Formats: sequence, C-alpha cells, structure tokens
Amino acid sequence: MRAGLPRAAPGMAIGLLGGSFDPAHPGHAHITREAMKRFGLDRVWWLVSPGNPLKSEGPASMERRIAQARAVMRHPRVEITDIEARLGTRFTAETLERLVALYPGVRFVWLMGADNLAQFGRWQRWDQIIRSVPIGVIARPGSRLTARMSKAAIRFERYRLPATDAPALPWRAPPAWCFVNVPMVSDSSSAIRARGDWRR
Repeated sequence: MRAGLPRAAPGMAIGLLGGSFDPAHPGHAHITREAMKRFGLDRVWWLVSPGNPLKSEGPASMERRIAQARAVMRHPRVEITDIEARLGTRFTAETLERLVALYPGVRFVWLMGADNLAQFGRWQRWDQIIRSVPIGVIARPGSRLTARMSKAAIRFERYRLPATDAPALPWRAPPAWCFVNVPMVSDSSSAIRARGDWRR
C-alpha cells in the first residue's frame, strides 16, 4: 500500500465523497452521516481534491481545506484524505481506477449530492465512473428535480435502485445507483464564500 493512504480490508463498504471542500461545512458532514446510515457503509473517505477542473478559480490551500474539513467532520469512521494529490490524479474516473486497483475486494461507493448529479454529464468520462462503482446520491436543496431529469439519470434509469434497497447498494455490480431523500441542510461552499466567511 502506498504511504499515506488510508487502510481498508477486503469486504468493507467505503463511501467516497470527493470535492474541493472550499470550505467544508455542516452540509458535507450531514450528507456523510446520512450516507453511512442509508447505504450501510463501514467508512467514508473525504477526497479533498487539489482543484476542481470545472472551476476556473483555484481553491484555498490543501492544508487549510483539510484542517477545516477535520474541524467540521469529527467521526471515528470518517477519514479526511488528500488521496488525489498523493496519487497524482486529477479526474474522478482516474482516481477510481487507481483505488479499485489498490484496494482489491473493497466495495467502494461514490457519493454525491443531487446538485452534482444534475451536472454529472459534464464530468470527464462520467459514463465510465458510473460503470466502475455504485453511486449513492443524496438529496440537496433545490436539486431533486434537475438531478432526476439529468442526462446521467435518464440514461441509467434502469440501473437505479429504489431507496428502500439503499443498504444493498455497495454490493451491487455497477452500473448501479440510488437516490435517497434525507432531511436537508442548506449550507453551500459558494454561499459561505459569498458572505465573506471564507477567503481563499
């Protein structure tokens, strides 16, 4: 195992929540706790990215964003990581390829808010992502309808599990995805930056 990467044993179900976390906020912590509960996950790893290819402006420093993430998300089964920086990967599809190869037998689930599913079709090799690991989608304020009408949701509708089967998601062969409604928290990183509460 490469130095600095988290440990995981074969047979574990691990959720992956990727993003800039610029800054991390209680909404991220909320969907993480809900995902662990709804999808029966043993662990969740936050993948604090070096930068978001879909955003023109770079984020705050990795060290600062990780420190903020650790302050926001305190849970014994959640690990804040810089996996992508350590692996040298830039895109999610590439990161998942490496993780699946590095952790044989681990059941990874890619986690995303419904706001990300709404624009998932813009991600590089997004169809490869959905074919590589199951995807758990958590409702976010104002995004439920746009997410369900998104390019990815329509194309892969027949692989969608009903919310009642959410605990089975980690054990389904991809493509498989599940949308769950949860009590919602309206925090967003962009709103926090706009208020001037987080400066890059």
